[in-house]
Amino acid sequence: MFLSFFLGLLLMTVSENDAVEKIQAFVVPHSHMDVGWVYTVQESMHAYASSVYSGVVEELARVKSRKFIAVEQEFFRLWWGNVASDWHKKQVRQLLHEGRLEFIIGGQVMHDEAVTDVDDAILQLTEGHGFLYETFGVRPRFAWHVDPFGASATTPILFALAGFDAHLISRIDYDLKDDMQKNKKLQFVWRGSPSLKEKQEIFTHTMDQFSYCTPSYLPFSNRSGFYWNGVALFPDPPKDGIYPNMSLPVTKETVELYAQTMVDNIRMRAQWFRTSHVLWPWGCDKQFYNASVQFMNMDVLMSYINAHSDKYGVAVQYATLKDYFQVVHQTNLSWDVRENQDFLPYSTEPFQAWTGFYASRNVLKGVARRASSLLYAAESLFTRYRISYPEGPVQREWALDKLKALRWAVSEVQHHDGITGTESPKVADMYMEHLMQGMMGAEELLAAIFLLPQTIKPSNDIRHPPQTRPTTVKTDSGKVLEQHIIVYNPLAWNISTYINISVPYAMAVVLDDDGKAVPAQIQQSMESSTDYDLFFIVELGGLQYRKYTVQFPQSHCGAACGSTHVARVVKFKKKNVSHWKRTGRKLLPVLNECYKLMFDQETNLLHSITDRCKKIRVRVRQDFWEYEANGDINSGPISDNYIFTANGSAIPAYKSVAMEIVPGKIVSEIRQYFYRKEEDKNHTYSVVTRVPVGFPGRLACFRLEQSYKVGPLEVNRETVFKTRTSMQNNRTLFTDNNGYQMMKRTFKSFINNTVSRNYYPMVRAAYIEDDSSRLVFLGERAHGVASLSQGQLEVMLHRRLWNNQEWNLGYNLTLNDSSVVRPILWMMLGSPAAISSIYQKEALELQHRPVVMPIDQPRGERKIDFDRILLRISHLYEVGEDPVLSQPITINLKEVMQGIGTVTKVQERSLTGTWNISDLQRWSWKTNESVRNTGKAGFSGVTQDFNVTISPKEIRTFFIYFQ
Repeated sequence: MFLSFFLGLLLMTVSENDAVEKIQAFVVPHSHMDVGWVYTVQESMHAYASSVYSGVVEELARVKSRKFIAVEQEFFRLWWGNVASDWHKKQVRQLLHEGRLEFIIGGQVMHDEAVTDVDDAILQLTEGHGFLYETFGVRPRFAWHVDPFGASATTPILFALAGFDAHLISRIDYDLKDDMQKNKKLQFVWRGSPSLKEKQEIFTHTMDQFSYCTPSYLPFSNRSGFYWNGVALFPDPPKDGIYPNMSLPVTKETVELYAQTMVDNIRMRAQWFRTSHVLWPWGCDKQFYNASVQFMNMDVLMSYINAHSDKYGVAVQYATLKDYFQVVHQTNLSWDVRENQDFLPYSTEPFQAWTGFYASRNVLKGVARRASSLLYAAESLFTRYRISYPEGPVQREWALDKLKALRWAVSEVQHHDGITGTESPKVADMYMEHLMQGMMGAEELLAAIFLLPQTIKPSNDIRHPPQTRPTTVKTDSGKVLEQHIIVYNPLAWNISTYINISVPYAMAVVLDDDGKAVPAQIQQSMESSTDYDLFFIVELGGLQYRKYTVQFPQSHCGAACGSTHVARVVKFKKKNVSHWKRTGRKLLPVLNECYKLMFDQETNLLHSITDRCKKIRVRVRQDFWEYEANGDINSGPISDNYIFTANGSAIPAYKSVAMEIVPGKIVSEIRQYFYRKEEDKNHTYSVVTRVPVGFPGRLACFRLEQSYKVGPLEVNRETVFKTRTSMQNNRTLFTDNNGYQMMKRTFKSFINNTVSRNYYPMVRAAYIEDDSSRLVFLGERAHGVASLSQGQLEVMLHRRLWNNQEWNLGYNLTLNDSSVVRPILWMMLGSPAAISSIYQKEALELQHRPVVMPIDQPRGERKIDFDRILLRISHLYEVGEDPVLSQPITINLKEVMQGIGTVTKVQERSLTGTWNISDLQRWSWKTNESVRNTGKAGFSGVTQDFNVTISPKEIRTFFIYFQ
């Protein structure tokens, strides 16, 4: 009786006006094709991905009612360039024209939303959109972010800026999704930015509990549900075309069973949405490699349902995402507005918080960001070079090939199973290989540009202009050993900083390109007894480089050596934790213009930091802790690539601490070594804090650089660097959304798994604060962060895990990462007002530190022209964040770009450059609020004399044309 009653409820689907309506199901065929994860791109292309596109194109050409959506561009581009025949290519163009093949998202990959940097998300989106527009003249209008592990509030802003009309997400917290389903709140208008608000809002559809797959369980069959082609086979597709677990075909005997199962599922889903239109995704991971058997069975099934539509109360049709969103838009309903809240973190069950991947594969995260920074440097330098040296010898095609390879690699690793660290070891190796190869090519390009012939007269010099001809300073009477390096500033503003290189000699003199001695500091390396660390001051204009000569005197040094300070290492006695008694009595100060750091000689740990400007002292203690993970599924919840499950509280990861201090005249170093056991001779962890101490007004004294060395870890350990302070932050943390905007994270208590569910991703920045002070950490790679107690902030730096879960073992996803990781954080302390005005810019300076390169030989020789560049301008500040810096700013693009060349024309474009902004008209969605978006881009435009006004948090994109 209960079953009959339940089915009766399913048959009573009601629309907004409570009238019974027939449900219209939009069957959207798709294949979720991970660019990585378990198998490499090459393995996937061979096993199934090539067959997906060949087969789908053939089947859509065969029957006019069929449709399909294509998502990630990497596989499609490989198929288009290496596999597709002329006939396939002709059919693709025709299917696009008919609207039966639709490109969704259009990025190179479906990027992760938690640990990707905003610039890299834009890069991969631009990479894919550029290919689609140049090849087919199409511009995607809809998003399909069905698999990233949580949803960022930055992503909908980017899609709105790219011209999208609607967005689609799936993976959000299980209890939140359950509540949204019950209350029909799965669809809303998302205003991801508190500054941009309705100007860049987007309609968002959240997939229900079935996500992007159709039910795989059928009551009459134990096979693969509606996937008649079965399960993809690796490494080789079967020669006979018979795949494992192929579902029963649709026949006279099975069609009614299939139909009832499909209709029941459609009706269940219809209960959770406000309209009678149901999005029914037909596909899942690695599907449609045999499109013929898929469509052949579904054609019959859909025809049967439509023939009995009155009986079922359901009609079905093949659809693209545009078909579905168009009918929802035409209902003209008013939708709730979601402000700039995100959907992070993401949990699937009480003990399955997907917060571990914020720190998984720390090395890959670091290399990916470093590659991105190098790509930015190479692109900006090559752009200036082509305009400044139009007759220069670096061949354009060769240079663009180098840039293209690195763009591809950086775009590829943004995949939601790439930079997340959730892939198998061989796939991680693939990403690393592509990144390293791309970086080598970019370095070749930089070296070629740095060595452009001096006889060519530049139109605008990209080098720092020498005051005099370079000269040689003799440092002794014999032969001088020299090392020549070039330092390039990839930022658009002037910088004054120090750089650090390793040298093999105990004394060095640094000369700039004027032949003048540069302030330097040399000291014994902590990594090697035979190497030395050389620090020296560099001052560079925006997008400029300078050549430096490092000379190594072998005998008498002379006056030139007076500019180099030889710093001595002061060692302190190793302190065992078991011998700590009264602490805080023997404090040792390290001072600079901004701070007084006090180190406790009883513990060899940091004791306090005083903000010398505001005369505010904050107790600060920093050390390494570990979470001990469970690896046995029979003993409780586990941690893995994705999931962090705290098996109790973290414990100190050391029994003794050693310390060295290197007083300097450029930087003072505090080196702390943490030993797992008292008797250990080799440390497991170390942190080096560098305090700028010289050159007031030239070096940023508020920037404390901390370099960490972590590992190899013991198995089933997750290591955090914990900073405990006297600040009263009430366990409230602020973390960035992809480096674009800051999110307030209030501590939440849960019945289970409270520690893990209060972890958040930090891409560029995280901070805690109280009324008088703010403590900020900036990172050059992503980490997981939390504030679990008063005044505390912990950063997860490394994870090494193993478990016996069959699924993890089968796919080699246990994360047995034995690497040593070396991340860097910049720490700043000050009043909230003082720090808020600088930390955004500082985060960019950390990400785009000067490029330091040895001189190499150039390649190539060809005359070319370069007609335009793509320029993006971002406003770093939110409305109201700073009284001065949060104001709109008007700049003249002709004046800003005069160092590159003479601007003749400026055209504003959409985020990925495919739309002229004046032609872009997005759908406008009614909301339950009075303010409504008109669908226009909402920008102020460019005046005839090239002025443009940038408002807070705007990201504006332009084509710049030069004379």
